[in-house]
Amino acid sequence: MQVGAGPYWVKGRARGWTGLPSFGHMTSPVCTRTHIDPRGPRVGASITSLVLVAAIVLISTPVGVGLVAWQTLVFGLGAVVGLHAQPYGIVYRTLIQPRLARPSVLEDAAGPRFAQAVGFTMLVIALVAEVAGLTLAATIVLALALAAAFLNAAFGLCLGCEMRLVGLRVLSR
Repeated sequence: MQVGAGPYWVKGRARGWTGLPSFGHMTSPVCTRTHIDPRGPRVGASITSLVLVAAIVLISTPVGVGLVAWQTLVFGLGAVVGLHAQPYGIVYRTLIQPRLARPSVLEDAAGPRFAQAVGFTMLVIALVAEVAGLTLAATIVLALALAAAFLNAAFGLCLGCEMRLVGLRVLSR
């Protein structure tokens, strides 16, 4: 393995020589902690969608509260520790990614990590509302989180990533 042996690609744009690992004849990029396989977050969003559907169906039950708490922990790990520590990302990297071809482009991890922080914030609100007995408020927040997860899973539209980009544009003015 050579380090810095070629350019890597992010969202279709050459970024030049970097120090990212390259494997000689292979032209596909290698994932790092700052650049990820864009298929991973979609798999995670699919699992998140299933967990949130179950949490909404089982709202106000101990299992429903447990599912919301679990998903809050998952988002918290992804936001605070990093995407490498996110349980669904670990499932993707160990069980699914080895069976796939290398990604043709890598995605900057900052967008999905910001999306994890947004999801974490929403689920903390939902968890507090659910524990406080505010079932309607918890259901609404969970439904919004489910909508965002589903858009990412089904269409690759990461609302948290888009929110980050809008925020960066506004702050750069």
